[in-house]
Amino acid sequence: MRISDKTNPVEYRAVQDRYDEMTYRRCGNSGILLPAISLGLWHNFGYVDNIEKARNILKVAFDAGITHFDLANNYGPPYGSAEENFGLIFKRDFVKYRDELIISSKAGYDMWPGPYGNLGSRKYLIASCDQSLKRMGLEYVDIFYHHRPDPDTPLEETMGALDQIVRQGKALYAGISNYPSDMAEKAAAILKDLGTPCLIHQAKYSMFERWVEDDLLDILDDNGVGCIAFSPLAQGMLTDKYIHGIPEDSRAAKDMTYLERSQVEAQLPKIKQLHELALERGQKLSQMALSWLLKDDRITSVLIGASSTNQLKENLDALDKLEFDEDEIRKIDEVLKS
Repeated sequence: MRISDKTNPVEYRAVQDRYDEMTYRRCGNSGILLPAISLGLWHNFGYVDNIEKARNILKVAFDAGITHFDLANNYGPPYGSAEENFGLIFKRDFVKYRDELIISSKAGYDMWPGPYGNLGSRKYLIASCDQSLKRMGLEYVDIFYHHRPDPDTPLEETMGALDQIVRQGKALYAGISNYPSDMAEKAAAILKDLGTPCLIHQAKYSMFERWVEDDLLDILDDNGVGCIAFSPLAQGMLTDKYIHGIPEDSRAAKDMTYLERSQVEAQLPKIKQLHELALERGQKLSQMALSWLLKDDRITSVLIGASSTNQLKENLDALDKLEFDEDEIRKIDEVLKS
């Protein structure tokens, strides 16, 4: 879908005070500061979505100080369409703000037929990076990630490809995503030896998925690598959407592999208890879930999606209350461990 100048002919100009309210955190040992809340384009930016709505979400995000937009080659649907739509919006509204933005993309999942369109070979990663840049109309991305580990390709080859992409000027920084702790440590060591330190690890982390706490966060901290948490609201479970059951228009009610009705039903007693604790704090459950992640200084940023500007603004309000007292932490832990 093309952007129509007739629907919004006024040139977008970001608000002057866009950096006044956002909290920024240093990413590992780098010179990069990321907003405490970043915007992911996994959903709501593909061909099946309204591009004017997506455009408004991006503008509201940037006006609020969100400088980091996160994409991947397979975001859509269909694959590649989120990058293409972002490229249209970027050309229309954000070209003049390019130096104020951190734009990331990834490769690691199935993208095209044949043996070279998936996982972690040098062939796949460099080709995919080239394709992503073309779709977005960019000369470079700020961060290029390997999206998931490849059990068959030597880690040295995969990290070497990230190093090559940075040295070619196609990305400024290298990152990894979905890596278990041991592989993340090895990947960081390889990249350091190559002279392209790993900037960041994008890990799935929420109240309902706490694996990173066991050792990953310490490993990243020891190696000067930042951490950005994706799926911080557990695909919408950590919101008030399911307090009174499963709405028919919700993700859990649809045929989607990443959130089943049974998952929501199993977590519903905890969701209701956490909802009450959030109300006691003067927050919505979604806001408390984001604040809870950001209480740990080792979390550089949390990566949210947004289906509307109102939802985006609501989640940004989480930054107004990041502190937790010991009693609140204890009550939340009791619920999560029950």
